[in-house]
Amino acid sequence: MASNMSDQKLARSSAIFLVVGVVLTLFLIFLGNLTAGTITERVRDERNAMVQTGASELQPVGQITVGDQSETSTQTTQVAAAATAIDGAGIYQGACMACHAAGIAGAPRVGDAAAWTDRIAQGADTLYSHAIEGFQGKAGMMPAKGGNMGLSDDEVKAAVDHMLAQSQ
Repeated sequence: MASNMSDQKLARSSAIFLVVGVVLTLFLIFLGNLTAGTITERVRDERNAMVQTGASELQPVGQITVGDQSETSTQTTQVAAAATAIDGAGIYQGACMACHAAGIAGAPRVGDAAAWTDRIAQGADTLYSHAIEGFQGKAGMMPAKGGNMGLSDDEVKAAVDHMLAQSQ
């Protein structure tokens, strides 16, 4: 009879343990889903706030004015001054030097005339296009704008011009 009592006690303890385990598991699943929903909503709200903030910060780069010629010539002069103010050497230092100084990913080293000869023969427009849009060649690859999508096309062209001047 003592064996029978301990068997019943073991069965009851096992059943209680199993029920408590199932209830605890269900509670944790519920808690996880509740928290995940809150986090997802918070992330979505933050992302929407960033998009709205970014949209309000966008400003046009320039404008076209139709009217008095003196205004147009002044604007043309300002645009020309801005174009000449682009520092190709500075852009090279900040964006291009990481690969073109060490020859990483097949990048021709600045100053290595032999490495640039075939590229220069393709013409400046081809070099500009490869630098701006990216290029996969036999010797390696060039990411679009050197991986710095914040650069304007004119800045990339100025950096290419600087590298060409140093490599001929």
